[in-house]
Amino acid sequence: MEFLVRTENLLPPDTPDETREQLRKAERARATQLREAGVLKRLWRVPGRNATIGLYEAQDPAALHDALVSLPMWKWMDISVEALATHPQEQ
Repeated sequence: MEFLVRTENLLPPDTPDETREQLRKAERARATQLREAGVLKRLWRVPGRNATIGLYEAQDPAALHDALVSLPMWKWMDISVEALATHPQEQ
């Protein structure tokens, strides 16, 4: 199944720079692993916000949930998910 996932980073503004940098590096490494596993298909930045839109593929919603909570930043993210279905014109 494919999913459109919108995330916004809500890390508190008083988070130390060193912690921010560690989280950013860990997040990038995990996203790379998800990409290599075929779970994260595409990722876009949202201009003017600390947010992304991603195209994910997972066996089911539970597997997607597992992938999302594996992200180091997940505790500080507002996440919305939309399941996608193939349009008849795409077949």
